[in-house]
Amino acid sequence: MELLQAKERIKQAELASKVLFDDISETALFNQEKILNAFFKNKVNYSHFNGTTGYGYDDIGRDNLNRIFADVFGAEDALVSPLIANGTHALTLALFGILRPGDLLYSVAGKPYDTLDEVINGKGNGSLKDFGIDYLYSDFSDGKFDFENIARVLKDKKPKAVFIQRSKGYLWREALSLAEIAEVISFIRNIRPETVIMVDNCYGEFTEKQEPCEVGADIAIGSLIKNPGGGIAPTGGYIVGKKTLIEQISYRLTAPSLGSEVGSYAQGYRLFYQGLFMAPSVVANVLKFNTVASRVLTDCGCQTMPQCGKRPYDIINSIKFDTAEELIEFCRIIQSVSPIDSYVTPEPWDMPGYPHQVIMAAGTFVQGASLELTADGTVREPFVAYMQGGLTYEHCMIALRKILTEMF
Repeated sequence: MELLQAKERIKQAELASKVLFDDISETALFNQEKILNAFFKNKVNYSHFNGTTGYGYDDIGRDNLNRIFADVFGAEDALVSPLIANGTHALTLALFGILRPGDLLYSVAGKPYDTLDEVINGKGNGSLKDFGIDYLYSDFSDGKFDFENIARVLKDKKPKAVFIQRSKGYLWREALSLAEIAEVISFIRNIRPETVIMVDNCYGEFTEKQEPCEVGADIAIGSLIKNPGGGIAPTGGYIVGKKTLIEQISYRLTAPSLGSEVGSYAQGYRLFYQGLFMAPSVVANVLKFNTVASRVLTDCGCQTMPQCGKRPYDIINSIKFDTAEELIEFCRIIQSVSPIDSYVTPEPWDMPGYPHQVIMAAGTFVQGASLELTADGTVREPFVAYMQGGLTYEHCMIALRKILTEMF
């Protein structure tokens, strides 16, 4: 495809996406005001940006950031820390904080993604299974909850915790909307109200006007190098939810006698505050890009998730290819338009925690940051590239032009 033709196709896709663009902009405005009000309420000032050392007692920057996240995510309490390495680490802390030997964890949205599966089912690696915690899941291949099976498991097996993965992971399905999550939470509560409901919120933050705890979840978990870090946070993760559960989980982050009273970060907290403040705008850019990319790539004969014309509910655009070579070429193009390491050619490799080789384009300012424009996929059928993020809409459009001119 010639460059002028690519530009015209993108322009037409933008015009056709006006209704979705308007909805995404309204959502960003709502979430920006919610975050701003949380800053007002908690009286953010320069002293909250200062780092601490050693034990980190009376770390006002850390403690105030916890309060702000709790307010923004509609939760009683929060645990936000640069000591949390990534989303999988945050999920692991939550699972080990809540579950005990003999308990049952039940996933109602299919199998977890590969690295979390090792946390749950790994052998001899300190997994939940190693500690005598059982696990069941309901099939989710069609992207719909199996309410009949969920009811049966809740009544017969009495799980301690139910797990819901909001985003798609390496599955071919749409991300869950908050309306769908609210429906299944209400269904679970009516049958077994004492069950702890946990939501993996990664990739979904600020795509809608509510978050999982605001529709009934007990716990929501995510990474700060994805949506809520705004492309600025250098590391970290968060867990928000009921105060009693957050306290239990904090004992796994540090120690049962310490909880969230300790944990210093000498570099300071400004980037975490600023990243959260920027997050709604950056997420909106990504959603608009995904809307345009789905329309243009569908016109070129690809299958995409979200489907053409559908509202995105996470920051991932899944694109299905016919061959491994096409998947690899797509990732190489994304790498070539990245601000960092654009000259590097990514190759499939044996990534820790994954049973198949993974190809990954990640020329990011923050290593592995999924809110920045990246693409990856497991080199197995179906050959799907998972394109994520984009700090600016303009950068995303440059990448889309190159995809069109070089692949089609």
